[in-house]
Amino acid sequence: MVRRLDSVRERTELEEQQRLSPLAARSAGSKGRQRPEPKSPVRTEFARDRDRILHSKAFRRLKYKTQVFFAPAGDHYRMRLSHTLEVAQIARTIARALRLNEDLTEAIALGHDVGHAPFGHAGEQALDAICPGGFVHSQQSLRVLDVLEKNGEGLNLTWEVRDGIAYHSKHQESVSQPLLETTSTLEGAVVRISDAVAYLNSDVDDAVRAGLITLDELPPAALELLGRTHGERIESMVNSIVVESWPAAEGDPDAAVRMGARELEATDALREFMFGRVYRHPDVAREAEKARLVVTQLYRYFESRPDELRAHLEDGDRVDLWTVTDYISGMTDRFANALFVRLFTPQPWTY
Repeated sequence: MVRRLDSVRERTELEEQQRLSPLAARSAGSKGRQRPEPKSPVRTEFARDRDRILHSKAFRRLKYKTQVFFAPAGDHYRMRLSHTLEVAQIARTIARALRLNEDLTEAIALGHDVGHAPFGHAGEQALDAICPGGFVHSQQSLRVLDVLEKNGEGLNLTWEVRDGIAYHSKHQESVSQPLLETTSTLEGAVVRISDAVAYLNSDVDDAVRAGLITLDELPPAALELLGRTHGERIESMVNSIVVESWPAAEGDPDAAVRMGARELEATDALREFMFGRVYRHPDVAREAEKARLVVTQLYRYFESRPDELRAHLEDGDRVDLWTVTDYISGMTDRFANALFVRLFTPQPWTY
């Protein structure tokens, strides 16, 4: 029988101390929050962050934000929300195998894309070209969680979760390419590589479903090594990451989270194929250009009409130099499309 409720949290923290790798982040050892607050009697600090992100408005909006295909009519295409859940599942599997902190890993994974613009990377490119100082969705994710959620109060997350979200960005040439700025925890590194595993495999699946490619067109060597099915390829990549990163589980101070050389070569070949055949496909590129136009026009409209912008905000929303960017980047695909139609196309006259 639990006589003190907070003994539940303390028991979990003790279990972390005993079970996790020496290199894992521990909830009780967190660097803390931006604003001090009482601890939960039941949940660890990282578990609280996971739950706060899961219940946020920005997280819910991900269900109507593009992954690759804009506003797909089919029920089985990924959107940004389903991608996020796939990243969290893959990352937790790897974290558990390496004796890392699953709660921290999941919190980073659930929050890593909440700042994404509508229409996926096309929307991000449009905002990056037009916003003063540019736009990077990982940094916007942190701003959403730090500043915009809870009517401007923010979620007051722990330092470790914020660090992992800020530096989750994908690699340019390879899923194991070092970044100029990297996360400070192995849990953050797990999310970063899990993001690549998730999006690459789901994009292959969706591209086949869309008829842009066939399975037999994928690089034969990659299929032979990684597998012909969606599940086989993910399992091959995850198993390779666990084996190659095993020193992390044993506390080796030089440990890193990475994929084995053979699997990495096959994965990069698959990635290169997807860029050539899917991400730059004329049909995809044509829709991306439309998406950039929508985002750019909406931004210019509200940039020149600050008073009208305020009418669209909720009571208590923060208004500053970034308000237009916050408003546009927070839109779902369907909201942005509907607003564009209302603002820039003739409407039926009613009287």
